[in-house]
Amino acid sequence: MYREMASGLSARFRLAVTARYWDREKNSWTDGHTNFFTVWANRQLATNTAASLTVGEPVIVQGRLKVRTDVREGQSWTSADIDAVAIGHDLAWGTSAFRRGGKQETTASPSQPEPNWESPPSDSDEARPGVPQQTDNAPVLT
Repeated sequence: MYREMASGLSARFRLAVTARYWDREKNSWTDGHTNFFTVWANRQLATNTAASLTVGEPVIVQGRLKVRTDVREGQSWTSADIDAVAIGHDLAWGTSAFRRGGKQETTASPSQPEPNWESPPSDSDEARPGVPQQTDNAPVLT
């Protein structure tokens, strides 16, 4: 469900997660218990989620899990919600084509020059074989 609320854009969907395990007796994969989560996305993530996902597609969700219990009509209910910070297709099950969304107007940030990744090491840098060297303008990848 996608809607515009007073606090901004919001999208919500249910996510089913079923554990699978190898059953040695049957010599096949068997479905285990299914857990259901309500996933909440806000702002631009909500817009992109509504435009990108359809029911039944495998997804990956990253976010903060919130488990709540309350009493309804004398019965105790437990619900698990995920406040999503990232949502995407699970590429283990298929392919996806990324399209960058329209740019939102944001406050102007100061322009930073691009780092010069191909600058030669200075004379003061004594390269030791097998040890990565770090310069002021390039991160060391190890």
